[in-house]
Amino acid sequence: MDNLHTISLIYLLVLNLMGFFSMGADKAKAESNSWRTPEKTLFLIAILGGSIGSILGMKIFRHKTRHAHFVIGMPLILGIQLAAILILHFI
Repeated sequence: MDNLHTISLIYLLVLNLMGFFSMGADKAKAESNSWRTPEKTLFLIAILGGSIGSILGMKIFRHKTRHAHFVIGMPLILGIQLAAILILHFI
């Protein structure tokens, strides 16, 4: 595996961990009525490559699962990312 692939995998791992733990942290903050992570930030992490971790965080922490823009938006972001990877792979 060359350096670009290694860097890409590390980048995606970090972003997905950020997505996962951001959902968990925001859930904890919601339960304690503390300052919350802005929804824009949660979506930005997903858009930048952390969509799988964000979706897993939503499911495991049962967070944002009643918000249609998250329930639809997060899988949509993942779908677009997967489509982009397939298109780029076959070009």
